[in-house]
Amino acid sequence: QVQLVESGGGLVQAGGSLRLSCAASGRTGSRKTMGWFRQAPGKEREFVAAISWSGSNINYADSVKGRFTISRDNAKNTVYLQMNSLKPEDTAVYYCASDLRGPPTYVTAYNYWGRGTQVTVSS
Repeated sequence: QVQLVESGGGLVQAGGSLRLSCAASGRTGSRKTMGWFRQAPGKEREFVAAISWSGSNINYADSVKGRFTISRDNAKNTVYLQMNSLKPEDTAVYYCASDLRGPPTYVTAYNYWGRGTQVTVSS
């Protein structure tokens, strides 16, 4: 079992920044790809970013390229999402996920999910 806990969400103005963190516990010894997804009210959960153990393989959704940066600190079992130039359309609950079993951009590829952290961007 893997436990994931997100933090760092909040309310910001458009153009502002936030950094989300996801701390993993449990079976954290395996070299797993981790991802960030988000879900807005009335919409399906969508891919945001993913990063491999080494950091050599990184994927971003087109909507966040150039604005968001995913990174990880394996010694701390933590993955981060630096969010810059935030837009109102970025408003959503952000989830981290692990235990990849398929393409890293697919929501169905992950077995473990955090409870999410709310990000609200005002216009």
